Amino acid sequence: MINFIFFFIYFNGDIIMSTTLLAFVLTTIAGLSTMVGSVVIFIKKKNYEMIILSSLSFAAGVMICVSITDLVPEAINLLRDSLSGINTILITLLGIVLGIVISMIIDYYLPDKPSIETKNKSLFKVGLISMIAIILHNIPEGIATFVATSSDMSLGMSLALAIAMHNVPEGISISIPLYYSTGSKKKAILYTLVSALSEPFGALLAFIFLKNIMNDLILGILFSLIAGIMLQISFCELLPTARKYHNKKYMIIFFVIGSLFMLMKFII
Repeated sequence: MINFIFFFIYFNGDIIMSTTLLAFVLTTIAGLSTMVGSVVIFIKKKNYEMIILSSLSFAAGVMICVSITDLVPEAINLLRDSLSGINTILITLLGIVLGIVISMIIDYYLPDKPSIETKNKSLFKVGLISMIAIILHNIPEGIATFVATSSDMSLGMSLALAIAMHNVPEGISISIPLYYSTGSKKKAILYTLVSALSEPFGALLAFIFLKNIMNDLILGILFSLIAGIMLQISFCELLPTARKYHNKKYMIIFFVIGSLFMLMKFII
């Protein structure tokens, strides 16, 4: 696919267009990898509570690990180029706290009685909050992937691969709660697809509006905000909901598996 893109653009003699097209392709692939997480809803198992518990715990492990090992360090690295040492840490911490507050506000104002019929309102709310958080997460990721690919193709490919890896469990964190709260595979897939498409939407925003004004300072603040949002969701929504299924042992096991899954990239 990539070779075809380069051939097509080289034939037309426009190297700028080649990097732009590749940036959109990579961002779309990374975003659509979220849909792979929806495959879990097709697994038939009598003990559905175990699927919910393991999926939520796994997703929490992924989100916390992504926040601590990816988003926060990346935010610090980006802010370091624009700010002094102590200001870098302060702005990062402020961004995390602000992200937590934003997530709490979203949680507070989400309706307790959803507009669609559900079997489990609290589980539905977890899926909806996860979807909103991941959309907020994916848009700046799409921006970052587009900007990175436009400036350095190899960097863009590496970033897209890393994003695709953690988008899979993020898809699980949306589709599982929504499916088991509504009983509808279509709704679970649709909500997950909306989240997946937010990644190329971020790339589109970058291409139309942000490519020339986006800088390390703005990206650093965005990443710290997202880290705060994902930490709040993990500790205040995903894990507490998993605990309701009264199997602390499996909750810890799948939380650790989720964390290790994301740490694999440091080994590979």
